[in-house]
Amino acid sequence: MENGKLITIQNLVKHYPMGKGRFTALKDINLTFEKGEFSGVVGPSGSGKTTLLNIMGSLDVPSEGTVRVLGSEIGTLSHKAAARLRNHNIGFIFQTYNLMPVYNVFENVEFPLLLLKMPVKERRQAVLDALEWVGLSDKVKSRPKQLSGGESQRVSIARAMVKRPHIVLADEPTANLDADNSHHILQTMEKLNRDLKTTFIFATHDDKVIQYLKRKISLADGKVQSDEKSPGNRNPESGHEIQ
Repeated sequence: MENGKLITIQNLVKHYPMGKGRFTALKDINLTFEKGEFSGVVGPSGSGKTTLLNIMGSLDVPSEGTVRVLGSEIGTLSHKAAARLRNHNIGFIFQTYNLMPVYNVFENVEFPLLLLKMPVKERRQAVLDALEWVGLSDKVKSRPKQLSGGESQRVSIARAMVKRPHIVLADEPTANLDADNSHHILQTMEKLNRDLKTTFIFATHDDKVIQYLKRKISLADGKVQSDEKSPGNRNPESGHEIQ
């Protein structure tokens, strides 16, 4: 890793074909992210924030420029190497929970560890630990259809965290949740960031999420408009610091 940076983005441009021309989703992005950040890329729909997250997560590649994640240059990775980077080091949380309905909570959280071929005993303990982190130890045998929206999103957080990744990328994680569940989810992620030093990077336009960020990167029309530190750690409903 370059000077301890988890992610280094230099002169990133991303084009997509559109008709006979092309659409430029990202324009000359330069950013770095360090270990333990709780950051967000914020902006309206179409600003490029999801595209940026997808490239950092090796789900997409730059058209121009370089993106280095944990020392690997995303644009030069083979499909197999990109999958290995994701499987070992990056967790994903989406606005749709993407839980597998035929599996129970334990099995949904366990799934990423099966890809890592972790031994059974070690795997079981890792799943139980992850479910304890998100307060769902009593839901081990429940199916997704038996869960509330907030519980389903907590399962997706446990699934993202079970392999103890260096980085978690969260794309509009509160979009389908009410205010109370949103704050519960954000406080859970904030605690994991604090206790495990996992780097969280959000893509969001939700004010509830933005209130928690310690760094806010504003994107508009594919360009960084501002990059600023913020206090974070506040519950907007009560106005009190979260302990």
